[in-house]
Amino acid sequence: MKKTYKCEVDCANCAAKMEDAVKKIPGVNDARVNFMTQKFMLDADEERYDEILEAAVKACKKVEPDCEIEIK
Repeated sequence: MKKTYKCEVDCANCAAKMEDAVKKIPGVNDARVNFMTQKFMLDADEERYDEILEAAVKACKKVEPDCEIEIK
């Protein structure tokens, strides 16, 4: 399952680090953090999507504590 979220990130370097951290989570097929468009895209296993999304948000916060990902 692939979904895109609004994401506030301060710099391109932080976005790249966040992307790398999320890609290391088991069950993640692909992840993109775009600093220019302020978007976060997560492609992960559908059965565990909510669990993986929660882990991805935690991983992003670990890299950049000020980042905000809008999950509705």
